Amino acid sequence: MRAAIFRQSGDSGVLSVEEVATPKPGPGEVRVRVACSGVNPTDWKIRSGLTGGPPEDFQVPHHDGAGVVDAVGDGVGDRHVGQRVWTFLAASGNRWGTAADFTVLPAERTRPLPDAASDELGACLGVPAVTAAHCLGGQPERLAGATVLVAGGAGAVGHYAVELAKHAGARVVATASTEEKRELARAAGADLVVDYKSPSAAEEIRAFAPAVDRVVEVALGANLDLDLAVCRSGAEIVTYANEATDPTLPTRRLMGANATLRFVLLYGVPPGELAAAVSWVEQALADGALSPLPLHRFPLDQTAAAQDAVEQGAVGKVLVVP
Repeated sequence: MRAAIFRQSGDSGVLSVEEVATPKPGPGEVRVRVACSGVNPTDWKIRSGLTGGPPEDFQVPHHDGAGVVDAVGDGVGDRHVGQRVWTFLAASGNRWGTAADFTVLPAERTRPLPDAASDELGACLGVPAVTAAHCLGGQPERLAGATVLVAGGAGAVGHYAVELAKHAGARVVATASTEEKRELARAAGADLVVDYKSPSAAEEIRAFAPAVDRVVEVALGANLDLDLAVCRSGAEIVTYANEATDPTLPTRRLMGANATLRFVLLYGVPPGELAAAVSWVEQALADGALSPLPLHRFPLDQTAAAQDAVEQGAVGKVLVVP
């Protein structure tokens, strides 16, 4: 099969597309013929060495994807050949990511893809949607009637945080920096979208909702003043992305707000909480509540360019199509 691989850490030039032996699924694993591979910021960070060392022998990148089960290993009872699936965390502790003709991964890291959902939508889910569900608390019933602030509502995690919060019955405020991005957040269903750089941002949010119950935060240091200005006492602020410089926390203000700060890295989420987030994404997908972002497609031969596009901040979702 053809696969994008890297053997050492570095810039996108370490990626090459090569012929490698098609892997066979072991016990508890499935093999998926990949239709689309989704690219996330974590993919180029892993490749570059920012979040880990060089691979042992070689690594096929990308966690997310969609395709059709092609083979099933021993002990797998809930997947069958010919079944459409979407994947998440495919390359976590596993050589065979989705930037290839085939991926082999634990069966529990695949979920059924409904007939009404496109391969492109399936490849958009994974890391962004599951992260969003976990940041929202993993239990949609607790969000009914709540007000949620989603920072960066046009990003991949932000997009699904908006859609999942609306699916749960919450009122959603999103922030974005440009009109193009604000329009994407509106299209996802946000009830109010504001420019977080505007001096009146806090006033606009408070006029819409007296207090915010939960924040899904993409830039804690840059946005914490706004978050604290609009949050109710006891609100939870959940951040899933790092910044170039660690923020300085205003301890007294946080104490006064009785605020809870939570930090999320999907790889380390406890299994039960991860399963709850995945289950919510599955239900929202089955209900038709999730949609793809604007798509940027690259052939497998251009996997390096696809990762560069994500690193440079492409608006929308970058897909590699074998």
